[in-house]
Amino acid sequence: MSQAPIGLFDSGVGGLSVLREIRFVLPAESIYYVADSANAPWGDKTPEFVRERGLKIARFLVGQGIKAIVIGSNTGTAGSAEALRGTLMIPVVGIEPGIKPAVSATKTGVVGAIVPAAVSESDRLASLLDRFGAEVRVIIQPVPGLVEHIEAADLDGPVVTRMLEDYVRPMLDAGADAIVLGSTHYVFLKPLLGKIAGPNVSLIETGAAVARQLARVLDERHLAASGTAGLERFWTSGDPKTSERVISALLGRVVEVEKLPDL
Repeated sequence: MSQAPIGLFDSGVGGLSVLREIRFVLPAESIYYVADSANAPWGDKTPEFVRERGLKIARFLVGQGIKAIVIGSNTGTAGSAEALRGTLMIPVVGIEPGIKPAVSATKTGVVGAIVPAAVSESDRLASLLDRFGAEVRVIIQPVPGLVEHIEAADLDGPVVTRMLEDYVRPMLDAGADAIVLGSTHYVFLKPLLGKIAGPNVSLIETGAAVARQLARVLDERHLAASGTAGLERFWTSGDPKTSERVISALLGRVVEVEKLPDL
């Protein structure tokens, strides 16, 4: 099983930011990635929908012979992690907004967080705020519309720039010096957000922490791969040609994308 692939899924291309971190930390691992692009974004879907999509995609990946699942989505983790862990026999690694590291990073005592609507209303975020946010002011800002631009590889166009400026300017004006990127999609907007926020604002993402947690889990279960660079396969529930263009643009290399069977 140690040479079996890791399964990684997201509503679309946001989880590619997690894939980059896994590839950096665990270069020998093969990764099978599923983008549910036909249903992206998940942030405006019901918890029941996200849970069912997570279960269906995970079962597809298990059928491909994976040894572990990574949920490359904050919304997907909030909506499906518990169901997957209660159903699957393989380890499941999720992701959550970086409230704790943001609280550690702030000097002003004000933290901003841009999140999908589903995450803003989730018990998981409420728990994080209860545990780590009591001593600071945390400004939660749902950001509808951003994911659609990232899904089209529009990372710095005039419309997405204006949207992001409108979303984060109030938290910056309130003194926020740390901003949590509450979706793996938003990681691809870090260069643009850095220009808007300036050099004195920390941009907090948790993909690297997920990669480290995955490495620990694989080591503990004696599942870590050996050898040289692992293989990659990509599936999408959307149009493969569109996904090939977008994924290749975001990863900076040409990839092939297969059509996900109807689930």
